[in-house]
Formats: sequence, structure tokens, C-alpha cells
Amino acid sequence: MTIPDFGARPQLSEDIAGFVRKRIFEGAYAAGQYVRLDQLAMELGVSVTPVREALFALRAEGLVAQQPRRGFVVLPLTQRDLADVANVQAHVGGELAARAALNISDDQLRELHQIQTQLEAAYAADDDERTVRLNHEFHRAVNIAADSAKLAQLMSQITRYAPESVFPTIEHWPDQAVRDHRRVLDALGRHDGEQARAAMSEHLAASAVPLIDHLIERGVVVPAAPPGAT
Repeated sequence: MTIPDFGARPQLSEDIAGFVRKRIFEGAYAAGQYVRLDQLAMELGVSVTPVREALFALRAEGLVAQQPRRGFVVLPLTQRDLADVANVQAHVGGELAARAALNISDDQLRELHQIQTQLEAAYAADDDERTVRLNHEFHRAVNIAADSAKLAQLMSQITRYAPESVFPTIEHWPDQAVRDHRRVLDALGRHDGEQARAAMSEHLAASAVPLIDHLIERGVVVPAAPPGAT
């Protein structure tokens, strides 16, 4: 995993939190593993202070716990947690898409089509980093078009719990995502709020199953015990 340049960033602790979050979702930090403040600070070339702030933020998200005199330990990810995040995203994202369909301007719609064209090219080139960035831009543009600042802010907070960086590596998901985005674009272009809500909700909810399966295969998520198991 390439280490980004963390020097002189105004939102340094947020960037570090995102870096650690990505490592957790990708399995580089396993459940039960301790994240050492000084070690991570040295690796990233920063002081201990923003690393501590980042880990406090991840503690608030339930991804790590603070152990007295031992530091921060990675907590296990559960299927229920990931499904809950996907379901909340589906509800809030669907509402934002419905509002966007009513408010979106011709310029905003053109921008979305441009982002989608670039996104599909990134998928075709297997450029995972660019894919993640463009996918984020697509959803952010929809949320901006909704003109609902508080709801968009809530969606941004929820998205922190979704491991966006993993999706390009999930088999068949890029094809599914392209089809889903095109459905959303079609509904937005027709200013059809209900169809936009349905298309976006189904897209976000559909991500849960392949994501959970992918993370179980890689040992990041422990599969749920069957009913009645002890």
C-alpha cells in the first residue's frame, strides 16, 4: 500500500483517520491488532498529535477501542454493521437523489455525465485509485444538486463507514455500478424523483452483499454464526 504525502495538510488528522480506516477495511490492520501511535507517526512522517486525534475519531466510529496503558486496538467488523451502513446509505442517498431530480440544472447534469464517462474509462483501465475518486465525485455531485445541505452532510458522515476503496476490486461490482449509475442519470435527466430515489437506493443497498462476501473471503469480517450455534 502506497503511503500518501501527509505533510502540511490542513485536515491532517482526518486524512490520517481515512488512511487507518482504509487499512482496517482492507485487512492490513486485523481485529485485535494494536495501532501504535509513535510507530504510525514515524511511518507517515508526522507528529504524534494528529495521529492521536485520528485514532480518537476512529474510536468514536467504533473501529478502534482505547486500552489503558496499551493504546488503540482494532475492533472486529461485523456483517450487521456493514449491512446497517448500506441500508442507511440507501435511505438517505435515495432521498438526496429524489431531491436532485427536481432541482438539477442542465450544467449539473452535464457535469455528472462527464464524471460518469471518466469513471467508466477508469474502470476499463483498472485504475482503482482514480475509480474511487471519480465514484466519490459522482455521488457528491448528486448530493450537491439535491440542494439539501444538512442531508448531504449526514450522507458524508455515513460514507466514512463505507470502505469505498474496496469496491473496484470486488468481482462484477464495476459492471453493476456502471449500470446503476446510468439508471440514476436517466432518472435525473427526466427529472423523475421517484425513479431517481429507487435507482439510487437500490444501487447503495445492493453494495452490501458483495462487499460483505468480499471482506469475509479476506478475513476482514467474521461470518455470522448460523442460528442456534453456540
